[in-house]
Amino acid sequence: MNATARSLLLSLSILLLWKLDRFSEACSCSPVHPQQAFCNADVVIRAKAVNGKEVDSGNDIYGNPIKRIQYEIKQIKMFKGPDKDIEFVYTAPSSAVCGVSLDTGGKKEYLIAGKSEGNGKMHVTLCDFIEPWDSLSTTQKKSLNQRYQMGCECKISRCPMIPCYVSSPDECLWMDWVTEKIIYGHQAKYFACIKRSDGSCAWFSASHVSVSVLCTPSTQTSWF
Repeated sequence: MNATARSLLLSLSILLLWKLDRFSEACSCSPVHPQQAFCNADVVIRAKAVNGKEVDSGNDIYGNPIKRIQYEIKQIKMFKGPDKDIEFVYTAPSSAVCGVSLDTGGKKEYLIAGKSEGNGKMHVTLCDFIEPWDSLSTTQKKSLNQRYQMGCECKISRCPMIPCYVSSPDECLWMDWVTEKIIYGHQAKYFACIKRSDGSCAWFSASHVSVSVLCTPSTQTSWF
């Protein structure tokens, strides 16, 4: 193989790797605590998917049809959202563009948090909090009714490595990654960040026991 051919092959290989890397990172989400996902969402429901199909949702700026997956759902309970029940959940057609896959057998229940599209419709992505109902802890299920909402004025900051600090009293440090090396660990499953009467925020369990000590705003460190 001559030098020109080797150079061309190397260029093609670099281009292919770049494209693969861009494709693999097409859907990238920062982890959020379940409470924060609840607060960020327009709609939070417990539901089953009973049917799914690809549909056209208008055209892009070039006139090409926009494809989405439409899930027909049976809503079991609404924890947050409009007065009208959600009938359809829409998502992108593949996980590469943050599309969500739901079991359409009508037996598996999900907690689905996402954005409202009005008229009984909502849109979800892989960046939203969508979990099988049976995988949620009892504390998480109970917190959906009121406790998470009580902390929506608080800020939950994820700690990627020690040491961690908060910048104001209305923050709670989410330590699951550094303490357990998993995203959704003990704090995600059993605690909520609640605003207190003095305006500060702290972690509370189902028994209302705080596990966070508030020091000065710039130096608070939690070693959960």
